Amino acid sequence: MSCLIELEDVTKRYGKIVALNNARLKVMRGEILTIVGPSGSGKTTLLRIMAGIDRPTSGEFYFGGVKVDGGDMNEIRSRSTMVFQRTALFNTTVYKNLAYGLKLRGYPKNDIKEKVIEALRLVRLESYENRPAKRLSGGEQQRVSLARALILETELLLLDEPTANLDPKNVSIIEESISRVNKERHTTIVMATHNIFQAETLANRLAILLEGNIAEVGSAKELFNVQSKYLASFARLENVFSGTSRITKDGTSLVEIENGLQIEVAVEKAGKATIHIRPEDITLSKIHMVSSARNTFKGKVVGISGLGSLVRLRVDIGKEVIVQITKKSFIEMQVNIDSEIFLTFKASSVHLV
Repeated sequence: MSCLIELEDVTKRYGKIVALNNARLKVMRGEILTIVGPSGSGKTTLLRIMAGIDRPTSGEFYFGGVKVDGGDMNEIRSRSTMVFQRTALFNTTVYKNLAYGLKLRGYPKNDIKEKVIEALRLVRLESYENRPAKRLSGGEQQRVSLARALILETELLLLDEPTANLDPKNVSIIEESISRVNKERHTTIVMATHNIFQAETLANRLAILLEGNIAEVGSAKELFNVQSKYLASFARLENVFSGTSRITKDGTSLVEIENGLQIEVAVEKAGKATIHIRPEDITLSKIHMVSSARNTFKGKVVGISGLGSLVRLRVDIGKEVIVQITKKSFIEMQVNIDSEIFLTFKASSVHLV
């Protein structure tokens, strides 16, 4: 693969604040590169420079092998698209939101219509074109934002925390769309995220950004398998349990934690094991539900906290587990402290740490 983006000792200052410090990074054509790091580490600044929105204070920036200076910014902006963490849609229909960029580029009406339909299909919002964009749910609005970027078919797609604070359904659809566009169109994608397991699943390579410094770059397998000290320095994982694992006849493993609690994992692993389950990958129900998921536990709610449109619950199943659901689901389920509840999650949702 050839190099699409190259940063050489790029620094970005805002007054006395150094947001990016002597960054050296290459982005290869056709890859998915994830930028991982805690809030305030400089991830958004790095994306904005790649998108041609911000200029570096110092250092050199190359796009397609050509050095970028102040006069080349419009060229960069025409070849890249950025989806921001906070959705900003026009107060009109979904169709007009998606068509806007194509109209500016002079596309004929028939072509615009075809491209809008295709973009909505990619993000599973078929037949949404006439709906008011701002009346959609937060997850649906983010999918419209992604579709609005995908419709332009630029060489480079930049995503700033594209699934932050979304429910599992919308997260899954957005991740699937990102992967599909990369594979089918060979679009180069750079995604900033604090979700290290999303980064591991989607990315060809990871770049770890800490306090404006690119601390480490490598494949997901390399950085996770060697238990990178930089990764560990900011990755505060919840639902991390250690125990003894044994392989089953089905090709999975059962990890015994404590109190007879066993969690099934979709890999073969024997001996000591540490596992992690993302709070958003756990499904709650008030009755036992029959499903293909291998892990189902009955527990009691021992804590509830709100995060805007999301609610986090602490559930005691023999070990305390953190679960994240939407506020709408929480209200509909009428869950309270001491409510008995069932937790369900797939074996494939359990990650080895």
